[in-house]
Amino acid sequence: MKSAVETLNPTRVRLTVEVPFEELKDSLDAAYKKINQQVTVKGFRKGKIPARIIDQRFGRGAVLEEAVNDALPKFYTEAVNEAELNVLGQPEVDITELKDGETLNFTAEVDVRPTIEIPDYSGIEVEVDAVEVSDEDIEKAVSDLRERFASTSPVERAAQDEDVVTLDLEAKVDGEILEDGVASGVSYTIGSGELLEGIDDAVKGLEAGGETTFTSELKGGSAAGKEAEVTVKVTQVAARELPELDDEFAQLASEFDTLDELRADSRKRLENMKQYDQATQAQERVLEKLLELVEVPVPEKLLEDEINTRKHNLEHHQLGQMGLDLAKYLEIQGKTEEEFDAETKEAAVKGIKTQFVLDELVNREKLNVNQEELTEHLMRRAASSGMSPDQFAQAVVEGGQVPMLVGEVARGKALAVVVEAATVKDTNGEVVDLDDEEDEAAETVAATEGSAVAEAEVEAEVEEKPEA
Repeated sequence: MKSAVETLNPTRVRLTVEVPFEELKDSLDAAYKKINQQVTVKGFRKGKIPARIIDQRFGRGAVLEEAVNDALPKFYTEAVNEAELNVLGQPEVDITELKDGETLNFTAEVDVRPTIEIPDYSGIEVEVDAVEVSDEDIEKAVSDLRERFASTSPVERAAQDEDVVTLDLEAKVDGEILEDGVASGVSYTIGSGELLEGIDDAVKGLEAGGETTFTSELKGGSAAGKEAEVTVKVTQVAARELPELDDEFAQLASEFDTLDELRADSRKRLENMKQYDQATQAQERVLEKLLELVEVPVPEKLLEDEINTRKHNLEHHQLGQMGLDLAKYLEIQGKTEEEFDAETKEAAVKGIKTQFVLDELVNREKLNVNQEELTEHLMRRAASSGMSPDQFAQAVVEGGQVPMLVGEVARGKALAVVVEAATVKDTNGEVVDLDDEEDEAAETVAATEGSAVAEAEVEAEVEEKPEA
């Protein structure tokens, strides 16, 4: 076999491959064997039909087609390895010549990783928010905890703000009651904004047994986005009672004996949260500065796939769970379809460039991922997905996504290397030490910046037959 590589642009090549016919012998034998098992010819036992009879009855062309489709992946892979190409996705294959008994010639166009030069990044400087926890922040945290331990007791009076009311609801659209528009015994805190728009004004002033009707736009269900006539009946009014802020509350709501200890723990927790947010902010801003320093060509097909993936995930997963379609989402966001497309493309380009640059750093810095690091990352990803670690791990293995997970950890380590070399100061002008939060935050940032590159490489590693 002979092969040659032609560079079409920085991210795409054309392989030209010439295969002597004798190298197709194994595939031809396999083709005859396969056809033998699929057809019957009178006078011959199944699987014992001579090759000349198969040629006469079914045509030599059918055998050649089967043999070529069987052989193409092997010859394509050999050509890729011989040229030391780092391919992305599946190739577009074209058989340019097939002469029985003489030669098989084909071309394969495929996207490849571009060559990237990483400049000196040690001069990167970024500014992040200072970690500051005020007394007001602590009091709000304690107040929120207090809200969680509020109790309720029925009252015989009209409902008012912050009361917990029990409601029966019935929604009509165009005079017809919706099948999914009836609910009984719904608990709702007035002023929480967790139900329909307008329901607060409707129920305030009603006592138990009171009923009223109002108009509201439905947020979900079969008639999401439509105006509905909603009848609401209050079956109970209950007043919320907050516990006293004292040592007894601290013992009830935490492992601490005093309210002062609870407040001190709240300060520590808030500081830890803000330090993590600060680290994440540093990763994002350092990454932006790094991308500005590097020229990164983006493969057109890869970009197209990433844009389509992002749109599909938004429309069929995120919006679907909220009962919205893209048109309604854009209306809520106040964006045109053109603005949405431009933002999606910009995010996709950034995601692809990020993976290219960080992967180049992984190679340059010879960064490896050990089992402990992979397990820790898997645990975090499982927690964010709402799955148990075992369930998430099984899904990753079954989906062939382990290389993607390894890539996320490696890219996180590469980004941490860049951040360590950069100068990070807070808004007070103080140099920030990110050692404690750096690696985890970097992995989070790296993992959220697109997925097209890793998916394309996983796809390229899977043995599939390029269609002739």
